[in-house]
Amino acid sequence: MDFERARFNMIEQQIRPWEVLDQDVLDLFSVLRREDFVPPAWRAMAFTDMEVPLVLDGKPTGECLFPPRVEARLMQSLAVRRHEHVLEVGTGSGFMAALLAHRGRRVLTTDIHPGLATFGRDNLQRAGIRNVAVETFNGAQPPGTDRFDVIVLSGAVPFVPENLLQRLAPGGRLTAIVGAAPSMTAVMHTRTAENAFTCEPLFDTLVRPLQGFPQPARFAF
Repeated sequence: MDFERARFNMIEQQIRPWEVLDQDVLDLFSVLRREDFVPPAWRAMAFTDMEVPLVLDGKPTGECLFPPRVEARLMQSLAVRRHEHVLEVGTGSGFMAALLAHRGRRVLTTDIHPGLATFGRDNLQRAGIRNVAVETFNGAQPPGTDRFDVIVLSGAVPFVPENLLQRLAPGGRLTAIVGAAPSMTAVMHTRTAENAFTCEPLFDTLVRPLQGFPQPARFAF
């Protein structure tokens, strides 16, 4: 397979037409080897406009790699800067963490699935990316009190928990894909003051849900 041709086509036929015009983001997708962040059996599908299942040792994990255009739109919207500290919830293959690490100072990425945390860590190490720490815990309730400039939820959630918004530093941004199939919307929350947040809708999409997040209360009749 001609990976370089496939990479070029991914950028020109999927990412750029989806309103991703930030040249730094486009350049990042041209140099970061996406094919090295998917399970070997799915390597030929690394550049397709679809979620790539994260199957480890022949067993589905229930998680997927975002389609490239979704990753690119999120990166463009976040506009991560070199001094910023980032938290990603849902390591998966490590590819989103790799994108964030190329733009930010330090990335902490977490996955509730120990096998995926190991898979993502191995992929990041092979790619020579050193400013990412991979940990295994439920990212819906991250330990500690550190605040982050950027928080990325790499999967769908019913709603954004308040405790995650409180982990944003002043001026910090959190992206999440909110809703349930067949209707989901990517949004960006920004902390504008100590007790003030804005929420901007970004685009509609459909992705797998993140594991471990609280579900909305249901009424029984």
